[in-house]
Amino acid sequence: MIKLILTDVDQTILPKGDKVVPARTLAALDAALAAGIHVGPASGRALPGIIPTFGGEARYVQTALATNGMQVYLDGELIHEEHLDRDGLVHVVEVARTLEGVGVICFEDSSIVHIVCGELDDLATSFPAYAADPRFDDEVPAFPIVKSNIFVRGDMERTAEVLEIFKREVPELGFNLPLAGFLNVTPVGYSKANGIDIMCDALGIDLSEVVVFGDGGNDIEMLEHVPNSVAVANATPEVTRIACWHIGSCADEAVADAIFALAEGAFPFTE
Repeated sequence: MIKLILTDVDQTILPKGDKVVPARTLAALDAALAAGIHVGPASGRALPGIIPTFGGEARYVQTALATNGMQVYLDGELIHEEHLDRDGLVHVVEVARTLEGVGVICFEDSSIVHIVCGELDDLATSFPAYAADPRFDDEVPAFPIVKSNIFVRGDMERTAEVLEIFKREVPELGFNLPLAGFLNVTPVGYSKANGIDIMCDALGIDLSEVVVFGDGGNDIEMLEHVPNSVAVANATPEVTRIACWHIGSCADEAVADAIFALAEGAFPFTE
């Protein structure tokens, strides 16, 4: 029996360009909750950025991996939090300032966006929600930082090039590519997979009792880690190759179909 379902948000259950997860997908989450299954998002967004995508309904995020697993929530409580190394972030900013069309943002209390370097217009193109009301800093802020991102002017190919530069130049931190124009910054070796282990330990369950859904580069470690890993049809080629199971697209609400079946005790994956 599946006891934990975690799903990426952007382009896994939230179609590109939409601001709120479709109502049918929310109904599927309700069905899973009613069946006694822990279900929630596994997102690169911090929790204040996740909640609006679920229509502001907190019940859908009581269980959540936020900020790529840097924050682990279970039954409404924050049970684990990681912080980024400030010296490493200073190095990230130094490298970003040498690259055209590249900038760095840091988050205060997981919600207030600080632009440390780069142009607002580029951030607005890469991730419009984060460009709505930012603050501007000349250096990495002194407060503890859980979430930081690199934004890139350009397509997926350019973003992948920038990713490789940071991997080479800043080995003291980790980086992944969730979508074109945007990179996540993490501690080395830390990912959503670590957050899943923490959640499983707290629940007293095994990885075989978990199902995860994803589409992008920040889902890779999670999909590699969990036996019942599922890629949507619009996933990147690498995610498609890594995932154990494959379903329809985000636009067709394929994850909702799967969660409805899991809530009924069925196992809907065949390939």
